[in-house]
Amino acid sequence: MPASFYDPKNSEGLKQRTMACNAALDDLIEYMRQDDVRIGIYDATNSTQERRKHISDKLRNSGIGAKLMCIETICDDDELLEENIRTVKLSTPDYRGVDPEQALADFQKRRENYASVYETLDDSWGSYVKIYNSKRFVVNNIRGYLPLKVVHFVMNLHTLPRTFYLTRHGQSEYNLLGKIGGDSGLSVAGVEYARRLATFANDVIAVKPDEGGTTEENGAVNGEKVKHPPRPCRLWTSTMRRTNETAAFIKHENIVPEWDNGDKVDWIQFRPMARRNLDELYAGVCDGMTYKEIEEIYPEEFDRRQSDKLAYRYPRGESYMDVTLRLEPLAHEMERTREPLLIIAHQGILRILYAYFMGMSREEAPYVSIPLNTIIQLTPHAYGCQEKRICLMQKEEMFVDGQDEPVTSMGKKRSSSTTLSSDHIDPVMNAPSC
Repeated sequence: MPASFYDPKNSEGLKQRTMACNAALDDLIEYMRQDDVRIGIYDATNSTQERRKHISDKLRNSGIGAKLMCIETICDDDELLEENIRTVKLSTPDYRGVDPEQALADFQKRRENYASVYETLDDSWGSYVKIYNSKRFVVNNIRGYLPLKVVHFVMNLHTLPRTFYLTRHGQSEYNLLGKIGGDSGLSVAGVEYARRLATFANDVIAVKPDEGGTTEENGAVNGEKVKHPPRPCRLWTSTMRRTNETAAFIKHENIVPEWDNGDKVDWIQFRPMARRNLDELYAGVCDGMTYKEIEEIYPEEFDRRQSDKLAYRYPRGESYMDVTLRLEPLAHEMERTREPLLIIAHQGILRILYAYFMGMSREEAPYVSIPLNTIIQLTPHAYGCQEKRICLMQKEEMFVDGQDEPVTSMGKKRSSSTTLSSDHIDPVMNAPSC
């Protein structure tokens, strides 16, 4: 819609926007009536007290008994504002195919229309959070467990671009044997992957991209190799032997980056940080067994896992739901992180983190393909998450001795483009995991 649609003097536009508001509120109320739904988000401008009172009255009269909390974002930094408009708003359906400069001018006019009637939140509203330029926060009258969790989440958000690099550890000795869990070291192929990962980390992740967003081969001008400046990077691993061995060849150089506030700090590149939250899903009494052994010794447990992989908990072990809970603090920390982050972890762990940032359901997460020898590059943005997969080592390079492929267990259903059935999964690259 053009900026004129949002002009408060446009009675027809105001009427249509009010109808859209009520329709969205009706949808929200029906959603909140569903079982197990604990939170709903009504995302709109709501720039006047009259509109906010209308929303509040409608929700309170609906009988759903929900607590109301408002989040107001205030941006008076012109440079930040224009950057946000160009990187976020111009990619919305309203401006698809429109000249960027024309789209920028139109959106700024839309903001002026809202600003002409804008009324900020005050204490009469009750519970609210105000965010100033994604740097300063005002929290007012927030009570209760879930509202405080929302505040914590919001305070971890920022507008700076960030990239995550997710990878499984190199092939382990247990992978070769088709066993799950355990704390084995790397195979020969796993050590080779660790060396290639270190090269990738040093030559790609740790290099500041040029204006075109590329770091490949550090660029070249007139045949001369161009050295791009380094950028500060983080490294997380689990506490398990195979992830630490995979990180063993990564260099830890000292650099002095300058932050956006002008501060300069001494920084150790890829300083190793072992996080117990990233340890693989614990298989309990089945730890160290192959899926074939589990099927023979614990046939009922094997069938239960096949029928409900998400909720199934190994005897004296964990389920995917359990692991999701222990990964929640790390997901929040990833939202807060501004530097490129390399995570070396395990298939079950990376499935959940991948599903979170790709907006997938919990039911889909246990079936995501996270192959060995592959880096999954995720770049979150306002309307989704960009994904790129880089394979550093082909399957053929792993088995020069012609040994048999290990046994694995994968889901037999396909519920999304990312979820793969057992017929599409390579049993070597997707070596056994919990």
